[in-house]
Amino acid sequence: MKKLFVLLAAFSLLGGCATAMSPVTGIVYSNVTAPLTATAAPDQPQRVGRASVRSILGIIATGDASINTAARNGGIREIHYVDYESQNFFGILAEFTVVFYGN
Repeated sequence: MKKLFVLLAAFSLLGGCATAMSPVTGIVYSNVTAPLTATAAPDQPQRVGRASVRSILGIIATGDASINTAARNGGIREIHYVDYESQNFFGILAEFTVVFYGN
């Protein structure tokens, strides 16, 4: 029982090390897709652009999840809506991706 308590305490401490934005959290693992924003564009989006950032233990973080990069990666000039994807594994590895839909 004591080992289980120590293990759960370690997970809770590590959970904040490498985190990404998410509407819900998982101590061991999370993989979430959620909406970020939308426009009133009447037509269907034809293109998708992605941009990501990654973190290791909350110590090293790299990437470019900017609007400009995601739109450029998808060849998008008119944004229809934006989602995001968030992954976290034991607070050790985290990734945040913005996904732009448009034309």
